[in-house]
Amino acid sequence: MTQQAAVLQTCNNELVKCIEDLCNKRDALQRDITTEEEEKSKLQNDIRTLSERLARINESLAKKITARNEYDKTISETENAYMKILESSQNLLQVLKRESSSIKSSPKPDL
Repeated sequence: MTQQAAVLQTCNNELVKCIEDLCNKRDALQRDITTEEEEKSKLQNDIRTLSERLARINESLAKKITARNEYDKTISETENAYMKILESSQNLLQVLKRESSSIKSSPKPDL
């Protein structure tokens, strides 16, 4: 029986060792899972924060683009009006020169 007891003890020791090895591997795996879950949570928080920031920037950009477009429209309208004023000024100057030269060339009345 002693030999059977020794074999049984050896099997028992190996079984305990295998169970301890499995428990150690499970514990290591659990640490990895916990670490990755923490990283996942941090990344999700970062994504939420960045998404909110992106939304604020998009809103700000939309407002600024609208304002810029209004500036562009006002500048264009002002430039067009200014060009019309220049054309009118040039026409007025031409009329004035023509009238001035016709006045100079007309005979003076006798007094």
